[in-house]
This record gives sequence, C-alpha cells and structure tokens, in this order.
Amino acid sequence: MSSSTSRRVVSTTHQQAPATRPNGKAKHPGLTLLIIAGAQLMIVLDGTIVNIALPKMGEYFGKNQTDMTWAINSYTLAFGGLLLLGGRAGDILGRRRMFMVGLGLFALGSLLGGLAPNFELLIFGRVIQGIGGAIASPTALSLIATEFEEGPERTRAFAVFAAVAGAGAALGLLLGGVLTEYLTWRWVLFVNVPIGAVLVVGAYVYVHESDRLSGRFDWLGGALSTIGMTALVYGFINAASKGWSEPTTVGAFVVALVLLLGFVALQAKRSYAMMPLRIFRDKSRSGAYIVMLIIGAAMFGMFFFVTYFVQLVLGYSSLKAGLAFLPVAFTIGTAAQISAQLLARIGPRNLIIFGSVVMAGGLFWLSSISAESSYLGHLLPSLLVMSAGIGTIFVPLTSVAVAGVEPHEAGLASALLNVGQQVGGSIGLSVLTTVFATASRSEGKNQGERLGALVQSGQEQPTVLQHFMELSQQASGSVRASAGALQDAVANQAFHTVLAHGSSRGFLAAAIFAVVAVVVAATMISTGKDEIADVPLTPVP
Repeated sequence: MSSSTSRRVVSTTHQQAPATRPNGKAKHPGLTLLIIAGAQLMIVLDGTIVNIALPKMGEYFGKNQTDMTWAINSYTLAFGGLLLLGGRAGDILGRRRMFMVGLGLFALGSLLGGLAPNFELLIFGRVIQGIGGAIASPTALSLIATEFEEGPERTRAFAVFAAVAGAGAALGLLLGGVLTEYLTWRWVLFVNVPIGAVLVVGAYVYVHESDRLSGRFDWLGGALSTIGMTALVYGFINAASKGWSEPTTVGAFVVALVLLLGFVALQAKRSYAMMPLRIFRDKSRSGAYIVMLIIGAAMFGMFFFVTYFVQLVLGYSSLKAGLAFLPVAFTIGTAAQISAQLLARIGPRNLIIFGSVVMAGGLFWLSSISAESSYLGHLLPSLLVMSAGIGTIFVPLTSVAVAGVEPHEAGLASALLNVGQQVGGSIGLSVLTTVFATASRSEGKNQGERLGALVQSGQEQPTVLQHFMELSQQASGSVRASAGALQDAVANQAFHTVLAHGSSRGFLAAAIFAVVAVVVAATMISTGKDEIADVPLTPVP
C-alpha cells in the first residue's frame, strides 16, 4: 500500500536526472504517461492481487499457511533487496532500456508463476517478478522527470503517478477476487503477461532514452543483502515448523548474521556503495526507517492473516474476501490525504506518533478475534482503526526521511523507505507466521484433548476426533479432508478455533511491534514542521 499524496516526487536513484535532454520531452505526453502509470499500476497491483489467491494456491500445491508466506516473501525480498540497484541501473544503462527490461522480466516471472506445475517453479517465477519490479519501479518514477517539462505538466504527471500507486492496491484486491473466483488462481499472475508485453512495445515506441550517467554497480552489496535477508526469513519460517534448535534453523541464522554484517562492513568502505551508511547519521531519519520496517511488518501481516481468516474461518469466497479489504485501502488513502494537509500545521513527529498509537490500537483490537468473531462486528472496525493509523504515518514519514539530505541523495533517502517497507514486510511476516504456527500447534493440542474428552464421556461421536485431525492435516497440506470432516460442525468449530487463536497471537505480536514504533517515533524523531516546508514528498509503492 502506498501514500498517494505528494508535493513533488523525487527520483529513487542516487543522482538526479537532468532537467532537460537533447532529444526533447515526450512528443505524445498522454500516451507516455499512460505507459509509465500503467507499469506502476501493474507492479502495485501485485502487492495485493496475489494475497487473495493464497489459500487457493496453497490448496493446489498442498502447502500450509506458513509455507505460503514464500509466495509473498520471494517477491518482496527480491524487490526490496535489489530496488536500489535497479534505480542505479537506470541511471547508468539508460532509463528507457532498463524500464523495458524490468517490465519484460516482470511479465516473464508472471508467466512462469502462472504455468507453475509445482511450488518451486511458482517461487522462482515470483523471484523473477521481484527482480523485474525492482528495475521497473524506480526507472518509471525517474522517467517522469525526464519526459515531462518542469512545472504544471510534470506536476500533473506526478499526481497521476501517485494516484495510481494509491488506487492500485484496492484494484488488486478486487481483481484478485474476481480472477480467482471466476477463473483460477493462475490468472492473478497471467494477467500481467499481455499488459507487460503491451507496455514494453509502448515504451519502445513512445518513451525517449535518457542520458546515461557514469558510475559503478555495487553487485556484491546487492548479493550480500538479498541473500542475507533471505537466510534470515528462512530461519524464522523453518523455526515455525521444525523448531529453534534444529540445525538448519541455526545454520540459516548464522549465515544471515555473517552476510548482513559483511554487507554493513562493505557499505562502510565502498565509495559507490548502494546504501552509503552516512544516510543513517541523522537520528530522525534512522527513526523513520525503523518505523517503516514496522509498518511493512504490520501491513503484510494484516493482509496475510486476514486473507486466510475470512476465507477459512468465515467461509468467504475469493471475491467476497477481496471486497472485504476495499474499506482498508480506502481508509489508508483517505488518512494519507488528511495527514498531508495537516503536516505543515502539526509537524511530522506528532503525526507519526499519533498514527503509530492508532495503528497499535487497531492491532491490539485485532488480536482479540476468535472463531465467533464477525466481519462487521469485529474484523472491519479494527481493520479500519489500524488502516487509519498506517495512512496517517506515510506522508510525514517520507518528509522526515528526506529532510536535510543533500539534493543528490534525496532519491536514495526516499527509496530506502520503499526498501524498508518491503524488507520489513518480509522479515516481519516470517516472524509473525512463526508466532502463528507455534500458537496454532499449542491450541491444536488443546482442542484435540478437549474433543478426546468429549468422546470418552459419550457427548460426541468417536469420528469427531478423526475429522478434526483430517481438517488439521488438510491445513498442513498433507491430505485432503473427507466429505464427512468438512460437514462435521463440531470438528470444524474446533479447527476454526485453532486458526483464530493462531491469527490472534500473530496480530498480538504485530501490536507489540507497533508499540516499538511509538517508542522509536517519540525518542528518535525530532524533525519539526519548520524543517519540512520545502521537502519533496514521494509515494511509497
């Protein structure tokens, strides 16, 4: 999800694009903007369109809820880990060229994922999508600066770009529900293929090539950070199923520690580092990045757990699940607009603290869900509270991140927010699913013992325990439950209790993260309203 309000959007690369180009601006500005905005829409859509299809994907591949986090994390790790390199590639190799390469890779990954006969190929396709998105997204934003004249024309183009970023998430929820419900889950990926092909051709015909800038690529830094974060996420997910002391879990954490420490050391030494550590010297800016990490964890966790809850516990169809999320997207966008209007009057620090408190309150409310919770009576109001908090934070967080930076590093400062959202989402989701899996196992044991006692006392038929086990095994992806199990009300109630308990513990962990965000905002962020009067704001895709 993204904040959709901006005064002026900056490039997400290390160096600013030239204000003018020898070959002029766009000859067909309407078509050029349609191509650039269309690419951004396709990338933003992916953040939500796949979420709605996750239960159907898991059913097809025989994967449990924890395993299916890889369908999200494989994309976000590649996207977040390589985003800075993608922007750099546009600067050095040409923005139109890399824009087309990114779109081509995104469409190719979508095709591979849609055709996937097994889970491994699905994940491979999602990684290719993430790489393509990491190249196309920052170059799309930079192309606006090079294709449109500074002034009203460029301002209108940025406004359209920001609006697309904001509306894309809501459209993805609805489109994901429609495609999964009336076609198949594969179409949430196939839909990108023809769109991507048309955009590549359109970019070749209507978008100018930019001037190339000199520079070097920090390939080693990109590899260390991406592989290190992947190892960290793998460690948490493996711990959820096999335990914290299992050798593979320990090994993953050790590899992650070594690689990430190596990445930090490398960034401290290299003059062409993709993430120069000097950007973190400002205490307020560092605080903004930490808060964004937490927002990413909260948002990814919310979409993931609620998607499964409404479909598996409330029994919603894919389409109804997509519709259930629309108020969330609308609330985030509305809150961001209001926050932007209040920024100069209240100041970013107060808005970030307020938004973090509201977000935490919504998550604590969500943590009280149970198998008896209804959508209108419990789920929706708590989601709206959380969403209002998140929306309030986006714009002031961006203003803090870019306040006081040198002009040539404004793009890097704002791009790191996007990186933080993706990385925080990946790592946070892996932590939350570990909490979910642990709590679900514990509650599953309790429900099994309760049903066993009911059978022994003659209050329930002996088959109820077997049906409960079938439903639990189906959720783990190992077997399909029998028709009798699916129709057993008592067994289903026990199974729903397990899922609801696991989800509630996951939301509780997210709420604790949000409390940390409140503390960080209060103690680290001190940027005043007088410091952000001329700060450019950028949407965070």
